[in-house]
Amino acid sequence: MKRIGLIVKNGSPEAVETAASVAAWITGRGGEVYACQGLGLECKDIVKVVSGELSDNIDVLLVLGGDGTMLSAARLLDGARIPILGVNLGGLGFLTAIRTAEMTPLLERVMKDEFVTEERMALDVTVRRPGGEILRHRVLNDAVIKGVSARLIRLETRINKEYITTYRADGLIVATPTGSTAYSLSAAGPILYPTIHSIIVAPICPFNLTNRPVVIPDWMTVEVVVPQGQSGVQLILDGQVDTVLMPGDTVEVNRSVAGVWLVKYEGKGYFEILRERLMWEPKQER
Repeated sequence: MKRIGLIVKNGSPEAVETAASVAAWITGRGGEVYACQGLGLECKDIVKVVSGELSDNIDVLLVLGGDGTMLSAARLLDGARIPILGVNLGGLGFLTAIRTAEMTPLLERVMKDEFVTEERMALDVTVRRPGGEILRHRVLNDAVIKGVSARLIRLETRINKEYITTYRADGLIVATPTGSTAYSLSAAGPILYPTIHSIIVAPICPFNLTNRPVVIPDWMTVEVVVPQGQSGVQLILDGQVDTVLMPGDTVEVNRSVAGVWLVKYEGKGYFEILRERLMWEPKQER
């Protein structure tokens, strides 16, 4: 792989500085580096392209930042089967599990086509309003329906057309296994191994304390209807895209046919990442 794309964390001098040194390292080994216009990467080793054309010019996408930057990168690729290599320059990172010191050895393997990828499932989110579809979006982490004020909202919920309940809660999270360590975790949702094919449905601070998170197979469809008379509701996608929902709107969530492919760092297992990020008890030396 010789064509590497670059995405950096907005407003991070460290990310910009690292990008310049990485670009020089890649071009010095016969590679090409591409980045979207307008990112502030002023470097002779980087070729600028418009964002819609980045995926057409690269073999691997290198992301320098945190999980938010990774989510933006996944959205930019829009289902293209291009592996993403995430390097953690942010804070708590599950998607960007690789540290800066671990980047160069892995990049060397990427340049030689000697790396392993791991597929992460995504969700397609569709919003329908009487009269037609108003939004369709793909998410890697989650779709969150919540109120814009501190009041509880009502959300009529079905799974595969079967009525489950009308949640009275601060909101509802529909998450992938990858998203199980994001907002869903704060809502007492389970941690799922990232390659499991399942969907989490987790209420946020429900009025009825027996409303617990549920895990369903990935072939099922979740439908959430905003009841008549219920106002002040918004849909937030991967924490970055939001839209106002109206009474009568239906949010439909199901597994996307397109996934997201991550470059796997074989020197670090998933549970090691969990221990580091969640500060679990380390292994004691005997």
